[in-house]
Amino acid sequence: MNAALALGGWVAAGLAGAVVVAVRHGVDDRREAVARASHELRGPLAAARLGLSLGFGGGELSAVRLRAIDAELGRAALALDDLTDPRGGPSRLRDVDRIDVRGVVADSVEAWQGAAAAAGVALQLRWDGPGAVVWGDRLRLAQAAGNLIANAIEHGGGAVCVRGEVRPGADGGPVIVRIAVSDGGPGLPAAVADLCRHRARGGRGRRGRGLAIAADVARAHGGRLVGAPSDRGARVVLELPVTAAAAGCR
Repeated sequence: MNAALALGGWVAAGLAGAVVVAVRHGVDDRREAVARASHELRGPLAAARLGLSLGFGGGELSAVRLRAIDAELGRAALALDDLTDPRGGPSRLRDVDRIDVRGVVADSVEAWQGAAAAAGVALQLRWDGPGAVVWGDRLRLAQAAGNLIANAIEHGGGAVCVRGEVRPGADGGPVIVRIAVSDGGPGLPAAVADLCRHRARGGRGRRGRGLAIAADVARAHGGRLVGAPSDRGARVVLELPVTAAAAGCR
């Protein structure tokens, strides 16, 4: 009897502990969802505001800039959707279609020109060779590109270069489109995988959260986010499998 009571007590204690851990994880997950939503609202809205300011200051708001700003506002709306229904977050693709990657990246670079100018950063896009089409979610891809550019502007500085190219897959694998974002700052404080894993812990804060979001988007598209060697500053690379080359894409 005593042994049975003791065993029952241990089982009850174990179940209670499991409940506490589950509740704590649920709270932590919700807190992270709110932090991500705040991050994804703050960045696109700031980019849109500064983009409008830059356009008005120059006396012209081009159709290209307006389209780029509209994409950033779409990202902000996406953040609110993720907050109200956070299952999957950046890992969940909503409107999947054939996407011109170069067009998405060009819009993201244009959208962040105002923020770059305000920070004294020279932001440029370079694309080598043909464009590429991927099967994916345009707003999610803009979310990934915007986070990488914003991180480079805020934490890297100097000159920020966004470079795109299509490459053959390794070992006979699928052709990939490679988006490398380089900056002239002090470099990453840790490996990309480590920054993504720890996100807001260990003082890695917003940079880790932005990288984690970009990594989630990459995985949802069958790709990956990695660090790459750089003579100076940081270089983060987004790789995605290509559906088709698009030499005629802008």
